[in-house]
Amino acid sequence: MKQTFITKTPVTSDEDAPKLTQADFDGAKLRVAGRDVNRAEWQLAVRARVGKQRINIMLDAPIIEHFKALAGSRGYQTLINDSLRRIIETGHLEADLRRVIREELSH
Repeated sequence: MKQTFITKTPVTSDEDAPKLTQADFDGAKLRVAGRDVNRAEWQLAVRARVGKQRINIMLDAPIIEHFKALAGSRGYQTLINDSLRRIIETGHLEADLRRVIREELSH
């Protein structure tokens, strides 16, 4: 029978975690697919994997407030991104349907 150990480690909160310093980040090893890489290679790999690009955009305050209210535990930026993606996909779908219908009607 497998032996089980019970530890009496106190539950910690984020406040109990040690504060990270710039030295901690400077000493970090950057790895991609199990191999050490430099910062530029790591950033390229992260961008390629995520498929996102960092931009600055100005949005009206009511728009941000709306998405923050909807967000709940998700990030409001994720909701904005998802909404924009649906608009693009719907637009393409609508345009494709219109084209197919026109083609069919012309026969």
